[in-house]
Amino acid sequence: MPPNRRKQDAGDHTMNDEPKSLGALLFELPAVKTAKKVNIISRVHRRLIEPLETDQDNEPQLAFQHTVFCQTGLPYRNPGDDVRLWTRKQGNTALEIQAGRLPDPATRGYADIGLPWGAKPRLILAHLNGEALRQQSPVIEIESSLTAFVKRIRGFQHGREIRGFKDQLGRLSASTVRLALFRENNAHAVETKVITAFDLWLHKDERQRVLWPSTIRLSLDYFQSLIEHAVPLHEADLAALAHSALGIDLYSWLAQRLHRVNPNRAAFISWAALKQQFGPDYARMRDFRRFFRQTLAQVQARYRAARIDVDECGLRLHNSPPPVTKRLVMLPRKS
Repeated sequence: MPPNRRKQDAGDHTMNDEPKSLGALLFELPAVKTAKKVNIISRVHRRLIEPLETDQDNEPQLAFQHTVFCQTGLPYRNPGDDVRLWTRKQGNTALEIQAGRLPDPATRGYADIGLPWGAKPRLILAHLNGEALRQQSPVIEIESSLTAFVKRIRGFQHGREIRGFKDQLGRLSASTVRLALFRENNAHAVETKVITAFDLWLHKDERQRVLWPSTIRLSLDYFQSLIEHAVPLHEADLAALAHSALGIDLYSWLAQRLHRVNPNRAAFISWAALKQQFGPDYARMRDFRRFFRQTLAQVQARYRAARIDVDECGLRLHNSPPPVTKRLVMLPRKS
């Protein structure tokens, strides 16, 4: 891995070492300049401060993430197609992802496909999880919903963007996923493919429309585990953080962590532990701390109820309400 990974996300900008307020960190995001050199708010900054989007019934649209993926994440950058295994452990959870193979129409055989990485597979998982839970079935209709999701989450749906999501969907579908939750002397473990069947390959002619599969089948093991261990998230928050895989991970982690903190005692997490969980590829702690602080400020711009203290020793997490209240979870979809 390169010694300095600070360019991996579009939301990565330079910060001073001393702590700064949330507002100060947000307004360090670079402004976009017009031809007349008039500063206007950047697209990332605008998405961070926009109010939550709602559906036609004035209710926020929800996505869901498996609790293991809230505590351990996929690679932040492409590890290379020669890397076939990715492992992460955090607290009482363990995640292992093994890259797989997909049929290649050009050779009438199978071809290696790399590991899923970056923000896109995290967003895809959150959407597919939500659709499966709303439809109450591991077999879900996604052709129109996934296209609409990409447009909502990224603000555009041109061919290059769709192909990027489709590539990550292919990587995700080919991978074997092993999830483990350890509790005292027992473990809940799942070894499966998250997605089991659909037609994914692109047409050879890149000018043709890139189509999603009409249906996707989640593995039954994964679906049953998801029912027991799903963490609700606001889709609009994911959209605001879609430029940053770390931002999505931090938001998801805090969503499942903060409401479980003891109300009478803050939970302390050292910088060393944070780096092990969220930045093991950083060579220097100072680089990780700068990037982490700025990304955390972006997350708090969306998850405003999160009560977190940051100092030179690490984080202190205080009991906070989750971003999605129980009242909103599993609202029926209106036709």
